[in-house]
Amino acid sequence: MEIVEYNETYRNLWEQFVDDSNNGTLFAYQKFFDYHPKDRFKHRHLMFFERGKLVAICPAAEVKREDGVWLVSHPGASFDGIITSTRSGISEALKLVDALIKFARQEGYKGIELTRPPWIYYKLPENHIDFALFVSGGIYKKRELTSVVRLYNSIDENLRLFKTTARTAMRKAKKSGIKVEITNKWDEFYTLLERNLKLRHGVKPTHTLSEIYKLTSLLPDKIILFGAFVEEKMIAGSTIFICNKQTLLSFYITQDYDHQNLRPLNLTFAEIMRWGINRGYSWLDFGTYTLNNIPNLGLARFKESLGARGIFRDTIILKL
Repeated sequence: MEIVEYNETYRNLWEQFVDDSNNGTLFAYQKFFDYHPKDRFKHRHLMFFERGKLVAICPAAEVKREDGVWLVSHPGASFDGIITSTRSGISEALKLVDALIKFARQEGYKGIELTRPPWIYYKLPENHIDFALFVSGGIYKKRELTSVVRLYNSIDENLRLFKTTARTAMRKAKKSGIKVEITNKWDEFYTLLERNLKLRHGVKPTHTLSEIYKLTSLLPDKIILFGAFVEEKMIAGSTIFICNKQTLLSFYITQDYDHQNLRPLNLTFAEIMRWGINRGYSWLDFGTYTLNNIPNLGLARFKESLGARGIFRDTIILKL
């Protein structure tokens, strides 16, 4: 197994591998990393070759910590780790992790940290890399819960999973004249998002508005904004990342709390589900509702009312 560090001559090969892989998402595209300023991270994107054939990739960076420098799955992505082909089995996973450990030791890293994609992002769900990390001495650093809902063959099947209160709220939104549509009103959405995150959590959005515009220009068919409108005013919305062929991720969710009584988010997510079902997607990920293993129970209740349940988004560390 040979590890080669990514350079621009490999761009087409890398991007195609993400598309063809078992667990690649838009967070692994080089186009996605292009939105970051060049000096924000020290990239260590790795490519694994077996007999001259690309068999895996690992979007990564190095991070300085108190005990030294670590090799980590890219901090600019929600998750990644080692991305493999649909043909990869346990034997290859053991070789990949062994090669990664040898590389990290040769480079003088103190440890490896990988945040793995949840299983709904896999074409063929498996835990081969996780197992290989554990038998090599890896342990969980944290196990966050992310809310996911299966998208069935019709919206009616999904609506049956809504709690009665959520269905009632959705109907109320419709009767109030709320319209949900795909929109490019990013400025309006971002103003709502920024205000709510500051008031309710004292934080800023992960991305600046200019970064969102850059991302949408780099990945125009992968990032979609759904807005809920009363007349021409946006009162709620969600940014949807089309992560791969089977899974959608709601990266940002926000609403105007002056109009919360109209329940625009219930209708917004019903329409997002309808859109995903009509285009053949299998899963909608609402995002995490835990932070450092502490649950936000109010957020969990809202997502569960729409039929979602929590699955793990794991971060594994291996000290060298």
